[in-house]
Amino acid sequence: MAGTIRVVVHPPSLTGGRRVRVDGEILGLAYGLVDVAEFLRRAGLEIDPADVPEVPWIEWRGGGPDQWAP
Repeated sequence: MAGTIRVVVHPPSLTGGRRVRVDGEILGLAYGLVDVAEFLRRAGLEIDPADVPEVPWIEWRGGGPDQWAP
């Protein structure tokens, strides 16, 4: 299932946080891995926040999972 879903975490905004999109729909502004995991949970994908950096179907733009500040 997750292989067909496209998740994009956009670069940090000027005020901090990163927009999260699932299949083209913006789910919200994440300020850390816990937020990304929560957005994915709401989209029907259960994932532990500790596993978020390793998931191959999440595309990190403008920095990896450790980059949250502008």
